[in-house]
Amino acid sequence: MEKEKTKQNKPKLVVLTGAGISAESGLKTFRDSDGLWEGYDVYEVATPRGFAKDPQLVLDFYNIRRKDVAAANPNAAHLGLVDFENDYEVTIITQNIDDLHERAGSKNVVHLHGEIFKMRSVYNVERTYEIRGDINVGDKAEDGGQLRPFIVWFEEQVPMLETAVEIVEEADVFVVIGTSLQVYPAASLINYASINCKKYIIDKTIPETSGISDIIAIEKPATAGVEILKTYLVS
Repeated sequence: MEKEKTKQNKPKLVVLTGAGISAESGLKTFRDSDGLWEGYDVYEVATPRGFAKDPQLVLDFYNIRRKDVAAANPNAAHLGLVDFENDYEVTIITQNIDDLHERAGSKNVVHLHGEIFKMRSVYNVERTYEIRGDINVGDKAEDGGQLRPFIVWFEEQVPMLETAVEIVEEADVFVVIGTSLQVYPAASLINYASINCKKYIIDKTIPETSGISDIIAIEKPATAGVEILKTYLVS
C-alpha cells in the first residue's frame, strides 16, 4: 500500500465555490430568483448605500440569513471536497458567507465575501466579533461604531482577493463549483491559474469560459459533480 503523501509533496488543489454548492443545502442563490435575494433587491440589502438608507432593514435581512445558515447542513459536495485532502493539499476559496465548508471538515477555507457568523464595526473592517444571535441598530463595537455584518457588500473592496490570487497562482488543479462567474473580482480568479494547471468547472449550467484553454466542464449540480470529479482526480 502506498504511503500517505506528506503535505509537502501533495499537489495543490484549489477550489472556488459559489452559491450553487450551498443551494443543495437549502440556501437560496441570487440567480435562482431573477436578481432578487429572498425577495429583496440585492442593492437594498447588500450595498453600503442600502445600509445607510435603512440600516435596520439590512440588519434584519442578515439576522434571518444567519438563522437560515444555522439550520442548514453541509451536503455531499461539501463533504466530498474534504475527501480530496487525502491526496491533495486543498484550499477552498469561497464566495459564500456560510460556514458549511468548515462544518463539513475542510481545513483551509478562505472567505472572499465575509462570514455570516461574524460582525464588525462600521469604522474598522478588522475589528470583528463572533455573532450567533441578532444585530440591531444601536449595537456598538468597542470603538463606538455601529455593528454590521462582516460581509463584503457590492461596491466594497475585497480584502482577501490578493491572498486568493496568490493561492490560485500556485494551484496544480483548479476547480470552480457552483458559481456563474459573473461577480467580480472573484470571477477573475480563474485567469490566474497557470497554463499547466488542470482546470475543471462544475455547474448545472456551465457559465461562459471562452478564452480559458483546456477546461473540463462537468454539467451537473455540485453534489453529483464532485463525485464525477473524483473519477478524474483520485486514482
